[in-house]
Amino acid sequence: MAAGTTSTRTLQFTLILLAAMMSIIGSLGAPLIGTVAQSNHITISTAQWILTATLATGALATPVMGRLADGHLQRRVVLYALAIVIVGLVMAAMSKDFTWLLVGRSLQGLGMGLLPVTMAIARSHLVPAQAAKTIATLSVTAAIGVGLGYPVTSVIAQYFDYHAAFWFATVMIGATLILAARVLPRTQARPRRDFDLVGAVILTLGLVSLLAVLGEGQVWGWTSTRSVTLGAGGAVFLVAWCLYELRRHDPLVNLRQATHRAVITSDASGFLISMAMYLFMPVVVEYVQVSRSVGYGFGASIFTSGLLLVPLSVGTFTASRFVPRLVRHFNARITVPLGAMLFAIAALTFSFEHRSLWEAFVAMGIGGLGAGLTFAAMPGYIVRATPAADTGAALGFYQLLRSVGLSIGSAAAGAILAHYTASGATLPSQTGFLTTLNIAAILLIVAAVMSYLLLGDTPTTASTPSDIEMMEESAELGATGLGLIGE
Repeated sequence: MAAGTTSTRTLQFTLILLAAMMSIIGSLGAPLIGTVAQSNHITISTAQWILTATLATGALATPVMGRLADGHLQRRVVLYALAIVIVGLVMAAMSKDFTWLLVGRSLQGLGMGLLPVTMAIARSHLVPAQAAKTIATLSVTAAIGVGLGYPVTSVIAQYFDYHAAFWFATVMIGATLILAARVLPRTQARPRRDFDLVGAVILTLGLVSLLAVLGEGQVWGWTSTRSVTLGAGGAVFLVAWCLYELRRHDPLVNLRQATHRAVITSDASGFLISMAMYLFMPVVVEYVQVSRSVGYGFGASIFTSGLLLVPLSVGTFTASRFVPRLVRHFNARITVPLGAMLFAIAALTFSFEHRSLWEAFVAMGIGGLGAGLTFAAMPGYIVRATPAADTGAALGFYQLLRSVGLSIGSAAAGAILAHYTASGATLPSQTGFLTTLNIAAILLIVAAVMSYLLLGDTPTTASTPSDIEMMEESAELGATGLGLIGE
């Protein structure tokens, strides 16, 4: 550990606490969508934006914060990000209308980019053995934290209101900020690297434009001038961003490493599976909260719907333990297709069998197993297909696509539900929920077939202990919507 006054154990505790707090930020999403819709007299599809906005900000923040923390700014990045998250939490807690709540949730998304920064701090300030153990603990904390965070924040929202859940998070994040300010060490100055501000702006404009069309296209009209202009503009911005990043010497995200067939396939599979994840997870949570008087749903409380995320986290963690055995005893080629098909079975299970609440818990557990297998295996393909010096850049692009996929999946779920919401109604028809789940299953089946056909045979002997450790960490982070990003 670098010279300083902070003990190793205290630093490890602080980093783990930071990872746990990021789980709280994530837990203020899916279970609260129904009650936010009721309290603000808006549709479920509109309330979905409290999840989409946070994921979108997190997707944009992850590469930016990762790059800013790649030098001597690690401590500042954490403290400034936590301060902005607290501002967002207070705005949400004090919000009187949905607009202020949405702005607050957008600011909170910055916290989603902090996990890679905590891992970078561990690498910089702990000896290799301690750093490896701490990084593994950080990934487990993030995964388990979601399973615990959803029920905790949900029970607070149930017995008070959703504003109280944001006040609870404000207190927790505030205490973490104070501890981090006292404990996190200063990093010695390193050679300066230019920050790709232009790339960050272009990426932001492209992603925000596309998400806006997905979220509001039903209201504006899919063929309206606004929808067409924003959609086309977003596509142009993203193409321009790719071209710009390829030409830049020190890009925000290095795209040059995404040329190997295994890397491209893993990137595409990760994008599709991440989209499907948020076409599945929040939709099931919202479905079970719908009152039985509507003709479907189970009228479950916020707390009960929050408990749905527990089997998802448990399933993801459990599957991650089995991936090394699958890779050792079978061809690694089957891991992603098997996981994607399990995930598809989970979506189809609830789409066709939704007569009892327990079926939702079973579907979530199966989905967790599928998520664990897929998110664990894909980084391994990338590691084996790229030179050691380029692995970080390749994993960084993979994580960016995963984050973008999560936010697009959430926005697409809102768009589908909006399409099946009658004029003047606040709830979509049952067909809207089931259609969303079926689309998620289709995306997962496409990912399974594509990965099986394109990845080819991968020797099991190529898997090293470090590869396996990365698989386990990535799987555990899969259920959180977070992930590793290479340095």
